[in-house]
This record gives sequence, structure tokens and C-alpha cells, in this order.
Amino acid sequence: MANQNFVDYVKICCRSGKGGAGSMHFHRDRLNSKGGPDGGDGGRGGHVIIRGNRNYWTLLHLKYRKHVKAREGGGGSGGLRTGAQGEDEYLDVPLGTVAKDVETGEVMFEINEHGEEQILVAGGKGGRGNDHFKSPTNQTPQYAQPGEPGMEEWKILELKVLADVGLVGFPNAGKSTLLSVLSEAKPEIANYPFTTLTPNLGMVSYRDDKSFVMADIPGIIEGAHEGKGLGHRFLRHIERNAALLFMIPADSDDIQKEYDVLLNELKLFNEELLIKDRVLAITKADMLDEELMEEMKKELPENVQTVFISSVTGYHVQELKDLLWAVMNRTI
Repeated sequence: MANQNFVDYVKICCRSGKGGAGSMHFHRDRLNSKGGPDGGDGGRGGHVIIRGNRNYWTLLHLKYRKHVKAREGGGGSGGLRTGAQGEDEYLDVPLGTVAKDVETGEVMFEINEHGEEQILVAGGKGGRGNDHFKSPTNQTPQYAQPGEPGMEEWKILELKVLADVGLVGFPNAGKSTLLSVLSEAKPEIANYPFTTLTPNLGMVSYRDDKSFVMADIPGIIEGAHEGKGLGHRFLRHIERNAALLFMIPADSDDIQKEYDVLLNELKLFNEELLIKDRVLAITKADMLDEELMEEMKKELPENVQTVFISSVTGYHVQELKDLLWAVMNRTI
């Protein structure tokens, strides 16, 4: 089964607070029985606010919270006293969370910094008190504004996984196996497509107590940029990876063609993905001898660093880590 603790998509109904009503009040005291208008403004209704929190890595805590409601603003009162501001409702989310409008699908904002705050649904403005409506021809206005109503809107929150290296390949390319060998992560491994349905993160140990984060992205299929095979749900996680490790098995019918298809899917989803540093790993190299590998090298894609590996035997696994480290730190 997929890891049910990793939730990267939630849809929630958010209701901001109603603004408080303005006050219709006139100044009265023991020395003045017919004072002028002094009604205060109503308080603003509470916002629904998204706040970045680096201590979260999933949207699991919001999965079953389908309705979020902020408080109403307080009404104004005499003496030009403004009503209390409605209490804001905060939703803490992991860094890399994108907010979208359900109706339009428009991206509203992305949270990338710890403590960063963005208003998801704004509270209603407070109404103005009758003091605002006095004039030379109307010195005793008998009205004040009601507060603006709050808004109720459905929003989508999507998480993009942050990792140093993202694994890119078709289903059954050996991504989960490699991650399990290089890190303590325990992704589900089986000989059928789409074993991985959610990204798995692993901390890869390197030389001199160094380390980097690797993400096993669920397998891509041709047409993923159009949403095929949950393509959009998978591809967005690649956007926040520093480098991409393309993985193609040695028994592939056409390595160049598979590489071109993968590259094209990334391009059609987001052209900026092509700017990222790339490495190509030919997996299941334990099936090959040295002579066959030399022949295959002549037909490999150009302009990309390539290494033959075997996660089962450990063949060239350390060389792969050295190559990834060099690419991430731009030393080659």
C-alpha cells in the first residue's frame, strides 16, 4: 500500500469572518444632551491565512479538516470606538505548498519560506460608523454601514516535495530499489507498474559525514503532462528538486527514445524543468558484460552525464553518488 501518512493534496472550504457593523451613536453626557455623531467603525472580519512551517513535511494534518472558519469582527460603539478585529484562522503548511482556486484552477501563491504568511480568503471589511456621514446639511446622520459579509470559497492546497535529487523514470525503472539501497527509506518494491503512488524521501549518506536528500517520484508515462497516470500529481514534485536523475533499465528496447520521451514530458509540463542539472543512470547493469556496455555507450543520449549501475550488486553505486554530488555542487 502507498504511504497513507504522506498527503500532498487537500481540498478545503474556507469561510472568512464577517465585518462588524458600524455604530449609529450620538455623544451624550450630563453637560451635553444633543452631541454630534460619534459612532465607531466595525472591526474587520478574520482572514483565513496560510503560514509556512518547516516542521511540517505533509498536508496530513489538513486531510480531514474540510471546513475552516474565521471569526466575525466586532461592532463599533460610541465614542468613536472601533470594534474588535475578528480572530484570524491560521493553517500551517510545509514549504513548497501551492494554493489554488477550485473554480478557476488559478495558482494564487506558493509558500517557500518559514513563517511566510499569505491570505487565502480575506475577511469582510467593517462597516463605517455614523460619524463618517455627517455633513453641513446632515449633522445627525441616522445610519451606519453594516459590515461586509465574509467569503466562503473552496481552495486546493498542493505540496511540491523539496529534495536535492529527484528520480525520474518510467514505472519499474528501479527508482524505489535504488532509494532503498542508498538510504534508510523503505519504499514498497514490486515487479508491477505504479508500486509507488506517493513520493518517498531518503537521506543519502556521502563522504566525510555529508548527505543529501533523494526523492523517489512515482513513475511517469507518456502523456503525463496531460494528467495521464496521475501525471500532474507526480510531475509537480520534480519542480522543487535541485537535480534530476533519469533512470532507464538496461533491457529497454530504445534508451535514447525513453530518455527523449521523459525529457519531453517535463518540457510540456514546465519548460523550466529543462534548466535543472541532469544525470542518466542505466539500471540493471548486472545483466550486461563490459563488452556490451561499451557497445551501448555509443547509442546513449549526448550532453548528459551517464553511468551504468546495479542496485542489486552495488555496481558503480558509489560512482553514481560521486557524480550526483559533483553535479549538485557544480564542480563538473
